[in-house]
Amino acid sequence: MVTGAFSYTGKYIAERLLSLRKRVRTLTWRPNRLNPFAGQVEVKTFPFDEPTALAASLEGASTLYNTYWVRFRYGQTTFEKAVANTQALIRAAEDAGVRRIVHLSVTNPSPDSHLPYFRGKAELERAIMASGLSYAIIRPSVVFGIGDILVNNIAWFLRRFPMFAIPGAGDYRLQPVSVEDVAEIAVCASQEDRNVILDAVGPETYTFEEFIRLIAGCLRSRAKIIHLEPGLASVLLRIVGLGMRDVVLTRDEIRGLMQNLLISNDALTGRARFRDWLRENVDRLGVEYAPELARHYRPS
Repeated sequence: MVTGAFSYTGKYIAERLLSLRKRVRTLTWRPNRLNPFAGQVEVKTFPFDEPTALAASLEGASTLYNTYWVRFRYGQTTFEKAVANTQALIRAAEDAGVRRIVHLSVTNPSPDSHLPYFRGKAELERAIMASGLSYAIIRPSVVFGIGDILVNNIAWFLRRFPMFAIPGAGDYRLQPVSVEDVAEIAVCASQEDRNVILDAVGPETYTFEEFIRLIAGCLRSRAKIIHLEPGLASVLLRIVGLGMRDVVLTRDEIRGLMQNLLISNDALTGRARFRDWLRENVDRLGVEYAPELARHYRPS
């Protein structure tokens, strides 16, 4: 069972499992969404408010790969609701006799974080460790790959705008990891019996400014890269988002970047180099804007 197999990371996990001739089922908010697997993946809808139905949807599954989460609050979608929904999913997996859960978290989660994204991830890790399930918790940093929103939209802005604003000094760091590496790490972790927590990070570390300038250089962008006070950058991004009818980057996401929460001190697990991937895919990056709201929050 893969939650969100029609989305981003879940799609790559499902593809990897299908390549291994595994039977795959998915839970999704949008069952009418185009099925990229031509019927190879069985589709179920999330019945979070119906514990019996939720457990029934998981019956027969040996492993649950959970990619379900939210990027930010939007309408009735909140971090608190996402935590409660995931806790219901964990209980349902126990009731259904699932052997193991592979849960995608984030680098540096903390129950004491003032950022609800990282605090919520920590709360769910505790719930999984307290459950009766065998578990592998995978903690990705910034994930890149075809279908990604963040890197694609950075490229889109660099292609079309005369300036690109970096919040603050831009000296905060990140370790981008390939979505294919994340899928491989998750599937390999499912084969073990021991409980594990693994950071999923790539072999390169960039400051945010280095990251932006690398993308700009590959695109041959003429955009002038400037630095803005973080609060002003956040306001500017909100204004741009209103014009795009989307959420580009939230104030909390800027804070997470600036607090160096997207790097790891553990052993490297990803193999793909962002620099190499960027050069291979530069012609398709940023050609079109990838809207977060349309993909995850608005009905089909």
